[in-house]
Amino acid sequence: MIVEIFKTNVQKEADKNYIIAVIQTQFPNYKINFDLEDCDKILRVEGVDLEPKNIIDYVNCLGYICIKLE
Repeated sequence: MIVEIFKTNVQKEADKNYIIAVIQTQFPNYKINFDLEDCDKILRVEGVDLEPKNIIDYVNCLGYICIKLE
Protein backbone atom coordinates (compact mmCIF):
# COMPACT_ATOMS: atom_id res chain seq x y z
CA MET A 1 0.00 0.00 0.00
CA ILE A 2 1.36 3.40 -1.02
CA VAL A 3 0.33 6.68 0.63
CA GLU A 4 0.99 9.99 -1.11
CA ILE A 5 0.42 13.47 0.30
CA PHE A 6 -0.23 16.49 -1.91
CA LYS A 7 -0.47 20.24 -1.29
CA THR A 8 -3.47 21.81 -3.07
CA ASN A 9 -5.28 25.13 -3.39
CA VAL A 10 -8.73 23.62 -2.80
CA GLN A 11 -10.76 25.89 -0.50
CA LYS A 12 -14.39 24.75 -0.55
CA GLU A 13 -16.09 21.61 0.68
CA ALA A 14 -17.96 21.31 -2.65
CA ASP A 15 -14.68 21.43 -4.60
CA LYS A 16 -13.18 18.80 -2.31
CA ASN A 17 -16.14 16.48 -2.86
CA TYR A 18 -16.00 17.01 -6.63
CA ILE A 19 -12.28 16.17 -6.83
CA ILE A 20 -12.73 13.06 -4.70
CA ALA A 21 -15.63 11.89 -6.91
CA VAL A 22 -13.62 12.37 -10.11
CA ILE A 23 -10.55 10.55 -8.78
CA GLN A 24 -12.71 7.72 -7.35
CA THR A 25 -14.35 7.25 -10.74
CA GLN A 26 -10.98 6.66 -12.36
CA PHE A 27 -9.35 4.86 -9.42
CA PRO A 28 -12.15 3.16 -7.43
CA ASN A 29 -9.75 1.28 -5.13
CA TYR A 30 -7.94 4.41 -3.88
CA LYS A 31 -8.73 5.78 -0.44
CA ILE A 32 -8.88 9.58 -0.77
CA ASN A 33 -9.35 12.38 1.72
CA PHE A 34 -8.65 16.08 2.19
CA ASP A 35 -7.62 18.13 5.20
CA LEU A 36 -8.87 21.61 4.35
CA GLU A 37 -8.06 22.78 7.89
CA ASP A 38 -4.33 22.36 7.16
CA CYS A 39 -2.57 25.41 5.70
CA ASP A 40 -1.48 23.27 2.71
CA LYS A 41 -5.04 22.00 2.02
CA ILE A 42 -3.72 18.45 2.11
CA LEU A 43 -4.94 15.76 -0.30
CA ARG A 44 -4.06 12.25 0.92
CA VAL A 45 -4.34 9.29 -1.44
CA GLU A 46 -3.76 5.66 -0.48
CA GLY A 47 -3.66 2.74 -2.89
CA VAL A 48 -1.77 -0.11 -4.49
CA ASP A 49 0.37 0.85 -7.51
CA LEU A 50 -0.41 4.52 -6.90
CA GLU A 51 1.19 6.87 -9.42
CA PRO A 52 1.47 10.42 -8.01
CA LYS A 53 1.68 11.93 -11.51
CA ASN A 54 -1.77 10.55 -12.36
CA ILE A 55 -3.31 12.24 -9.30
CA ILE A 56 -1.50 15.52 -10.02
CA ASP A 57 -2.63 15.46 -13.66
CA TYR A 58 -6.27 14.80 -12.72
CA VAL A 59 -6.39 17.58 -10.12
CA ASN A 60 -4.59 20.02 -12.45
CA CYS A 61 -7.04 19.22 -15.27
CA LEU A 62 -9.88 20.16 -12.93
CA GLY A 63 -8.27 23.59 -12.51
CA TYR A 64 -6.58 23.19 -9.15
CA ILE A 65 -2.96 23.22 -8.04
CA CYS A 66 -1.61 19.90 -6.77
CA ILE A 67 1.99 19.39 -5.66
CA LYS A 68 3.43 16.20 -4.19
CA LEU A 69 4.92 16.72 -0.73
CA GLU A 70 8.07 14.79 0.13
